[in-house]
Amino acid sequence: MFLTRALAEQREKQTLAPYAAFSADSRGRVYPEPEDPYRTCFQRDRDRIIHSKAFRRLKGKTQVFVAHYGDHYRSRLDHSMEVAQLSRDVARMLNLNEDLAEAIGLAHDLGHTPFGHAGEEAMNQLLKPFGDRFEHNEQSRRIVDYFEEKKPDYPGLNLSFEVRDGLMKHRTTYDRPVATDTLMPSLEAQIVNIADEIAYSNHDIDDGLRSQILKVDDLKTLALWQAAEKCVNRSMPFDLWVMAMISSLITLMVTDLAEETHRRITKHGIKTVDQIYETPAALAGFSPGMAVWMEELKAFLFKNFYQSPDVSSYNAEGKTVIRLLFTRLMDDFKLLPEKFQERLKIEKPYLVVKDYIAGMTDKFALELYHSLQK
Repeated sequence: MFLTRALAEQREKQTLAPYAAFSADSRGRVYPEPEDPYRTCFQRDRDRIIHSKAFRRLKGKTQVFVAHYGDHYRSRLDHSMEVAQLSRDVARMLNLNEDLAEAIGLAHDLGHTPFGHAGEEAMNQLLKPFGDRFEHNEQSRRIVDYFEEKKPDYPGLNLSFEVRDGLMKHRTTYDRPVATDTLMPSLEAQIVNIADEIAYSNHDIDDGLRSQILKVDDLKTLALWQAAEKCVNRSMPFDLWVMAMISSLITLMVTDLAEETHRRITKHGIKTVDQIYETPAALAGFSPGMAVWMEELKAFLFKNFYQSPDVSSYNAEGKTVIRLLFTRLMDDFKLLPEKFQERLKIEKPYLVVKDYIAGMTDKFALELYHSLQK
């Protein structure tokens, strides 16, 4: 027996929490199209994201280290996959729609510039004289709405409202898009917000230890690290012990997120997804105690990892590359590929240049940078 879309939608109604985002009740797509016979709308969205060029380019974009620095350091693609996995896990624990959470998690960084947050900061500064700004979540929405090509009938991937809304309202410490209204996104989207913080906090510890920028003795001062140590047997090889510690940290964070979110849902008497949209504050989040531990961890990583000499040198190089590319391309539009030159007829020049640079991988940006210096 085949599991058809209709049966999958029926199962959702029978098994998911009443405040989950049901695929059958989606607010739909901007451009109406026939439903898939076997996949729900959110499963279809996930597949469109995975098969997009923007998603493939994430493998060549920096997370913290320049993407070609080493084979075992996270790229933006690795990060996105880890966020999607954590989002699915928490959504499953809370009996929410895993497919929606996964789709948003996979797509949340599609709009990132090369060179990580340093590239984003440089681009943001470059757009200020034009009265504009750069925010990669807004760029992610721009990519799925306009730039990726699925069919000649419409621009973009024509994703469902719930995925697009989740991208626009994706908020973490470093992500502050301009919301189109005052409503909260789905609980699945809120879960992705926190899963993003869990993922980058833990893989930055892992990459920091691997690069020897971070030291275990320094991490031992953190309350969260001390809590994780209580759950891990120290008598194992160092590499395996680090893996076990990262796993323990993630378990502590994920468990706290799920339990605190469930507590808030119960406290607010949430019964429908519409109530989630209308709640003025996020329902997904950490408990007060875990929130304090997370802030301590973020401050530690900022001081000891993101501002370390090695990472700072990568950031400085990335900003220099972004600035020169923007300046040169704005001075000579003939340097743009033909399809971007065509867009100059309908878009402001600085937006076209911004879109071109934001879509680059680290490697492509560096190669173009060096070619323009000759």
